[in-house]
Amino acid sequence: MHRLRRFALALTAVLLLGFSPPAQAAGPASAPPAGPPLDYGTAEAGNPIVDGWYADPDIARYGDQYWLYPTTSQEYDAQTYLDAFSSTDLVHWTKHPRVLDVANVSWAERALWAPAPVARNGKYYLYFAANDIQNDQQLGGIGVAVADKPGGPYVDAIGHPLIGAFHNGAQPIDQDVFVDDDGQAYMYYGGWGHANVVKLNPDMTSLGTFEDGTTFREITPENYVEGSQMFKRDGRYYLMWSEGGWTGPDYSVSYAMSDSPTGPFHRAAKVLQQDPEVARGSGHNAVVNIPGTDVWYIFYHRRPLSETDGNHRALAYDRMYFGPDGTILPVTMKVHDDFDDGNAVGWHTYGDADWTAKGGAYSGASATSGLALQDTDFSDLSYRGEVTLTRGRSEAGLAFRVTQPGTGSDGFDGYYADLTRDGVVLGRAGDAPKLLATARMRVAAGRAHQVKVEAVGSCLRVYVDDMTTPRISVTDTTYTSGANGVRVSRPAAPARQGAGHPRSPAPLARFDDLAIHSATTQTTAATPSRH
Repeated sequence: MHRLRRFALALTAVLLLGFSPPAQAAGPASAPPAGPPLDYGTAEAGNPIVDGWYADPDIARYGDQYWLYPTTSQEYDAQTYLDAFSSTDLVHWTKHPRVLDVANVSWAERALWAPAPVARNGKYYLYFAANDIQNDQQLGGIGVAVADKPGGPYVDAIGHPLIGAFHNGAQPIDQDVFVDDDGQAYMYYGGWGHANVVKLNPDMTSLGTFEDGTTFREITPENYVEGSQMFKRDGRYYLMWSEGGWTGPDYSVSYAMSDSPTGPFHRAAKVLQQDPEVARGSGHNAVVNIPGTDVWYIFYHRRPLSETDGNHRALAYDRMYFGPDGTILPVTMKVHDDFDDGNAVGWHTYGDADWTAKGGAYSGASATSGLALQDTDFSDLSYRGEVTLTRGRSEAGLAFRVTQPGTGSDGFDGYYADLTRDGVVLGRAGDAPKLLATARMRVAAGRAHQVKVEAVGSCLRVYVDDMTTPRISVTDTTYTSGANGVRVSRPAAPARQGAGHPRSPAPLARFDDLAIHSATTQTTAATPSRH
């Protein structure tokens, strides 16, 4: 909510000053987004950014909207269509189902992968891979579809694959289209450990040739597997790609830099990889720049820690920073949710509570108690958020190092730092429950309090409002790592003679701006995050 208020104030100032951001030369409807730059430290309304299993995202800016096109992450035979998502603020996403369907591509049957969008010639083009061909005798490869609107429907533009065979050992998949400042369009693609670049003719539906008369130029950098992505910054060309196996924890993103769009590309470093506290299998990325700024985001897919199905991949984005020499700094996968998108995608709930994301906050209503967790596994941590008790007898706060959710008398094993009407309590839940410490303070219903927990080894500290001096500091060695989340509870009320049926649960507490990070890992970003 705080960020939305800042956004509204900034937008008002922009309108009063008559500010008009510079336009970006692109395809149709290329006016830049209105208002101030979208300057976030991460997907502050939470990763995953949309509901559902998706992978291989690519993103384009059309007018004042950002359009995200991913693979639908299912079994190959079920991958017969592509959805899209649009947003003006990278927070609220509108789903556009089945913008491309194999019913509109005569030669495609399955394995519809890795869409790549571009606007040109008054049309919108969507490049895709289909059929996962294993040799040149099979029908499939990279195709191109066209539409009059970013949301489609897209239909096959040429009636056959644009690239339908292996060249230089590259499987025709995972294409990315990049239009240089001089108007020349290039396609970067390739699987099976080989990458090619080709020129696209101005019609965007046929291939051109290089100065030496060739069509396919191999540019494979060290450790390349698949997932090409090209962008340009300050006159330098950046080729990014995925390494490792797509179902394994080693799936990751590396990059190279060059003074030419065709290379040579020499591997510089790995910039995105799994974080065993946050997510696994992080790769196949896209990159977007906010026009008129040096704000960059990396969009990618990753596998939640508790998921074992290879197709259970989710979309995320984080801020991408550069060093003074133009190198890309390692990307930090942050965990933050301010619920400004009106949903709680990625949260799992336990107990009898009803959880609602509304009005830029997350509320829990319960007759007894409830728990909501993010799919994380932090050991040494710093975890903070805004907690508001909405009823006088409610208790609510932050849960951390949680395991075995949904079990035991407390509903989990782990620690909790709760606000009560009498103050703050730190407790241990599970087989050996214990109230570890209390601190008296005034906690009035309806007042928001900032709560922070620091857990480093056996040292546990709880801060309320004053983030420099802990209200509680104890040692306990029972739990060493686990998920983070929030909990609500309602202490049993004294029995009243003649009491009728219990009333339906009302919200007990509201949570906002929840953020957690490792207490032993320093962010490598050139600009500090907001949390």
